[in-house]
Amino acid sequence: QIVLISGHLDSWDVGQGAMDDGGGAFISWEALSLIKDLGLRPKRTLRLVLWTGEEQGGVGAEQYYQLHKENISNFDIVMESDEGTFKPSGLAFTGSAKARNIVKEIMTLLQPINVTKVYDDADGTDINYWMRDGVPGASLRDDLSKYFWFHHSQGDTMTVQDPNQMNLCAAVWTVVSYVIADMEEMLPR
Repeated sequence: QIVLISGHLDSWDVGQGAMDDGGGAFISWEALSLIKDLGLRPKRTLRLVLWTGEEQGGVGAEQYYQLHKENISNFDIVMESDEGTFKPSGLAFTGSAKARNIVKEIMTLLQPINVTKVYDDADGTDINYWMRDGVPGASLRDDLSKYFWFHHSQGDTMTVQDPNQMNLCAAVWTVVSYVIADMEEMLPR
């Protein structure tokens, strides 16, 4: 059984793609690194996917889906961060009402960093295939007020990344993915 966390690499435009969507790739990698450093071993596999070709029609995500859809019942949740890694406010979630209630409970663990909201409708080009077929999905929600200042511009470089805000995003990604991966049961569909 798999909990999938992800971001994509799409610096196809004039910028480096450090914020869009290197940030999502960074926090996904960091989540696995933190879980390993803490010596935690969840019941389910945590899988990191760094998607490619999102801006060219999601070809990387479609290929991955085609290769793994026969095991769709083993995918517990698919998570994608694709809105930068600014100050997080919560998660957008797509799934059953029972699963949403579980995610809301998990988000209470993030009260110390004030990131507890659960929004409707997860979004992510790379996870839409899975959510369309009933797999629960989550996407990071953060402060988008500066996102389009840098999105697909020459300004999308590492200097956009605020280490403190990225750490908060990584904390959200780590807690949510680990807790779901370590629950007794998969999220209800």
